[in-house]
Amino acid sequence: MDKKIKIAIDISPTQDANAIRGVGHYTSNLISALQKEIKNNLDYKNYQIDLIKNINDLPSKKYNLIHYPYFDPFKLTLPKKTKIPTVVTVHDLIPRQFKTHFPVGIKGEIKWLIQKHRLLQVNKVLTVSNYSKNIINQITKYKLNNIFVTHLAADPSFKVSSDLKKIKEIKNKYKLPSKFILFVGDINWNKNIPTLVKACLKLKYPLVIVGSAATKKDIPNHPWTQDILWVQSIYDRRSKTNDLILTGFIPDNELPLIYNLATVYCQPSFAEGFGLPLIQAMQSGCPVVYSQDSCLDEIMDSNGLKFDPHSQKDLEKKLIKFWNNQDIRQKYAKLGLIRAKNFNWQNTALQTLALYNLVLSNEK
Repeated sequence: MDKKIKIAIDISPTQDANAIRGVGHYTSNLISALQKEIKNNLDYKNYQIDLIKNINDLPSKKYNLIHYPYFDPFKLTLPKKTKIPTVVTVHDLIPRQFKTHFPVGIKGEIKWLIQKHRLLQVNKVLTVSNYSKNIINQITKYKLNNIFVTHLAADPSFKVSSDLKKIKEIKNKYKLPSKFILFVGDINWNKNIPTLVKACLKLKYPLVIVGSAATKKDIPNHPWTQDILWVQSIYDRRSKTNDLILTGFIPDNELPLIYNLATVYCQPSFAEGFGLPLIQAMQSGCPVVYSQDSCLDEIMDSNGLKFDPHSQKDLEKKLIKFWNNQDIRQKYAKLGLIRAKNFNWQNTALQTLALYNLVLSNEK
């Protein structure tokens, strides 16, 4: 009988605030897909995956490999070098890439130096786009040929819905207009939300922003929070006009229907590690307007309308094109549905298992 290959995966990203962010989404979906593959794929029948809540308590000799699915530049999420082969997923390094917009102080800088040093000791790095791969290499000097890309995927619940009754219920519940631009996600500097808000207000196109960030109370006045405070101030001045709607957090079972209701999804970011809402929108049959910067065209492959995120005028031009022409919207909705099929968790799991194999074979 083949000896068991024991893999430890740190699941702490699913235990805290990251659970509802991209990191938690990645960790829980990857684990589910890995376990399914190990159960059904004979190539990996001797693999065993253990989920570890406190990775610092690991007994060194018990596992053949450790995977940390999360890397925080400013928290000591990686332990000191161990004898166990190690894989780390680095989703992005946006706060290091744009340091002036994400100041961290002396303590943050010290933790970054420790984290970077520890990252350089690990066997392989996973990331979620070729764009992120190159940025990680540039910032940390980690060897490019030891960084491997596995794209993310959206949940199958994101699809074109024919449940008109449920769609109407969601529309009424959140008081959504008959046509609107949609954005889903956090509000950080790199998301470029002020440009989107200004463009929609100028065009008089209702904008719906989904996510808990926009509706948080008592936001501190800090360089990292300036865009949230700005959006909230605009909203407070216009709350009775219904042209800017902040829904707050929306449950997973309702979010696909929001995409179904949207006229256009817009991702205006200056930078992203991946851009999961693009896949969610495409799977839901919602046409996409997206920034031409960072990884977003890597994900979209021109199956939407792209624009220069530094030009409000260019964004307005692309929004107008979709808003006023149903035929163009339908064309790109169909293209998006086809493109979205390239992203699935089984592929991500198989690529991750192949990397585990590579690391383990190098250890023999």
